[in-house]
Amino acid sequence: MNPTHERLRRLLCELGAAIRDGIMAQRNTCGGADFAKVAGAGGGDTIYQVDRVGEAVILAWFNAHWPADLPVEIVMEGLTGPVAFPTGTSIGATGWKLLIDPVDGTRGLMVDKRSAWALAGVAPQRGSETRLSEIVASSMTEIPATKVWRADQFSVVREGDVVGTATDVRGGGPPQPLFTNPSQARTFEHGFASMVKFFPEGRTLTAQIEEQLWDELIGLGKHDSPVVFDDQYLSTGGQFHELLAGRDRMVADLRPLVMRLLDMETQLVCHPYDACAWLVLERAGVVFEHPLGGFPDAPMDTSSGIAWVAYANPHLAALARPVLQKILDRLLP
Repeated sequence: MNPTHERLRRLLCELGAAIRDGIMAQRNTCGGADFAKVAGAGGGDTIYQVDRVGEAVILAWFNAHWPADLPVEIVMEGLTGPVAFPTGTSIGATGWKLLIDPVDGTRGLMVDKRSAWALAGVAPQRGSETRLSEIVASSMTEIPATKVWRADQFSVVREGDVVGTATDVRGGGPPQPLFTNPSQARTFEHGFASMVKFFPEGRTLTAQIEEQLWDELIGLGKHDSPVVFDDQYLSTGGQFHELLAGRDRMVADLRPLVMRLLDMETQLVCHPYDACAWLVLERAGVVFEHPLGGFPDAPMDTSSGIAWVAYANPHLAALARPVLQKILDRLLP
């Protein structure tokens, strides 16, 4: 294992824990009332007050903890310009590029509906040419809703196994080991498998694609009750966690493709910072790919759109992949 990659992994875990603890402390102080306020826009998304809390925690943490011998560029929504650490470092002098989503799942967390996730992925610096596929270490840290006592964290390096921990956020001692457990089901029947349709834009076409997929795979109207269940976890990190925990068998985010078909200009799509923990999925045995095949690569920025699909295991991928690609091939010019 590359010792530098392992060192970076540990730093990302510490960063994620700092974001989690900082947001929870702020929520306890203000009672959550201010979290839902709109604070601005950037990176193709609305920025809420809870996002600003995460950004402040990040910058303070880097100033206090990032090692001088690993100069890094920070890329995340909400920044007004290039940022590098240690403070005073020029972007050209950095050796690493770190993509961060401080609070993935803001809308659910700010109304205390569901956990959000702090996501991070780091790659060797190649300026604007640095790609999502080049990430060598990543982490995803749960920021729990108030009723949730346990916060999960998963991290990995390209050469290693997934490291998981569960932290009792009530102050119940040190983190405990936690293991990934993706579903090993060999059929989609009686399980959760979803296509992302959070917002009205593109929902109808996405549902039509979804219906065609399930009609060809299991047959619609042939069962006494539904056998494939849908879940709209409004967080890519949350979707990743459902796959890692064995609760979901497939999640597909087709939004960039659907918006293109509808000739609709929108940033309501998955961005590289949303998917920067993809390496955790891959090392856990989940199949993560572009719906049309290959890796869903993109620059490590805050504006590119990413279409992706994740299958809990290779057998499910082999079942659904050719059908989904056939449907999309019929639709796409």
